Amino acid sequence: MKKGQVYEGFVERVDFPNKGVIKVGEDTVIVKNSLPGQKIKFSVNKVRKGKAEGRLLEVTEQSPLETGSPCSRFGICGGCTYLSLPYEEQLRMKEAQVKKLLDGALSGQRSWRWEGIKGSPKTYEYRNKMEFSFGDECKDGPLALGMHKRGSFYDVVNAEDCAIVDGDYRMILKAVREYFGDREVRHFHRLRHEGYLRHLLVRKASKTGEILAALVTTSQLPWKPVKVSGQEPDRTEEGESAASLSAGRNETGQRMQETEWKAQETGQRTQETAPISEEALIEGFRDLLLSLEYEGRLQGRFAGILHIVNDSQADVVQSDRTDVLYGKEYFYEELLGLRFKISTFSFFQTNSYGAEVLYETVREYIGELGSCRADGKPDKTVFDLYSGTGTIAQMTASTAEKVVGVEIVEEAVEAAERNALENGITNCRFIAGDVLKVLDELEEKPDLIILDPPRDGIHPKALPKIISYGVDRIIYISCKPTSLARDLEIFLQNGYEAERAVAVDQFPWTANVETVCLLSKLNAKQHIEINLDMDELDLTDAEKKATYQEIKDYVMEHSGLKVSSLYIAQVKQKCGIIERENYNKPKSEDAKQPQCPPDKEKAIKEALKHFGMI
Repeated sequence: MKKGQVYEGFVERVDFPNKGVIKVGEDTVIVKNSLPGQKIKFSVNKVRKGKAEGRLLEVTEQSPLETGSPCSRFGICGGCTYLSLPYEEQLRMKEAQVKKLLDGALSGQRSWRWEGIKGSPKTYEYRNKMEFSFGDECKDGPLALGMHKRGSFYDVVNAEDCAIVDGDYRMILKAVREYFGDREVRHFHRLRHEGYLRHLLVRKASKTGEILAALVTTSQLPWKPVKVSGQEPDRTEEGESAASLSAGRNETGQRMQETEWKAQETGQRTQETAPISEEALIEGFRDLLLSLEYEGRLQGRFAGILHIVNDSQADVVQSDRTDVLYGKEYFYEELLGLRFKISTFSFFQTNSYGAEVLYETVREYIGELGSCRADGKPDKTVFDLYSGTGTIAQMTASTAEKVVGVEIVEEAVEAAERNALENGITNCRFIAGDVLKVLDELEEKPDLIILDPPRDGIHPKALPKIISYGVDRIIYISCKPTSLARDLEIFLQNGYEAERAVAVDQFPWTANVETVCLLSKLNAKQHIEINLDMDELDLTDAEKKATYQEIKDYVMEHSGLKVSSLYIAQVKQKCGIIERENYNKPKSEDAKQPQCPPDKEKAIKEALKHFGMI
């Protein structure tokens, strides 16, 4: 297989994240954006160490699993991946993807319980937040407002029949695109860094129906300024901040009207289509949205309408300045009986219905923390690391004496404190800072740790600090199972094992999935504890040939594996080397006894052969 060549083949399966696996002869190729059962044509763009990656060129034969898509832009839009599959098939695929990753990470431990996948209560119209981009579908085409085209940084496709948002989003999207399109307002060009319209951020609470809409623009002019015959106003160069356009404003501070300015187009503008002032343009945007509500065309109601100015060159939604055009900068959502105040940039699960399933799962995994107080009230301390706006911390507050949340985003911490106060929760404390640094400063010692890190997982230097607390249980919530699998291997190497895990589909029709995993520490209450005194052992001839420590040292030197005395005793028993009964007998009847993994058993047997014991 050579780079640049074009091949055709069937997709055997799809691994996380969105990696189609195709066999071509003896070679295996990974092609993204393909579905199991499809016959596709692809070009090879990377070959390395026997592995190849390809780029999808064409689907030559649909998968027998596909049933059609409710969205006309599916396959073009970069939002959804599995929209043409039945939801049940999508769940089976995501479950298999997560299970495969965890099986690989947990292969060195005893058995653990896989609990499958929990689907989203709502599969369509479930999103409570969308960031739409302004642009065009082709170079110099009409104004588009929607999602980025799949595989493209520049092209934007209209998304007015998007299936993962409700009708209010679609109504707002269409109205805003037509409003600015009719007025020929220019969008921000991501390569030249010129233009005005950047994003439309819409958030809608699924439970309360409150809507927050924010128009994100640059501080440049909405239209490209040119001189009209007979007029010679002083102007700054194209792209300069509108805040400095003193000559471009009249004595009242408004932008020059259509008699003084016009947009540069292929033809002459008429008086009717000439630009208005920026202030009037933004006020018209506000009035347009409010008219949708007043006319009864929306199911929800506006909590706030904002204008955000963002002059960053990066294609991200952020604020250099925020103007409230109507209402306020936040809205309220409700989850599991608690009320949350959400601002423009606050992190909050994008699927409120699925979030309740996720948090109920976390509650179940926590169970009862127990109490040593005479009055039966909780006396345990919980650490919620990467706590965001404190949703999980507040969900678990009733089971603990104290919950400490750590989050690096200061705005999220402020929101968490406000939310806890509004919900009457007084035993949560939130700290703004990097988990890596804050753990060195905390005086409290946790009884339970909840981890909900970003997609890339836990910082490698933070893992040893988390492990050093030695808590009996850790709950790891992951939105990227590959990161979870990587971190689990570190936990297993440091005395923890996975007890149970489950996938939760928070993001129907996309390639993403959440996973919740319960880890427990190997300790005397749950597992066998062995005390061996070699001087007191009644050794057989075979046993006299090597001590337990010599076997451990040999295994470490030749295989790099660390083995316990328990594992050695188990393998010796299998090989017919008689051990005294109390060598590997649990101290209590209900104690769990881990079994020696196959790779370690093989290494121990090699050591026994080396010492002539078998």
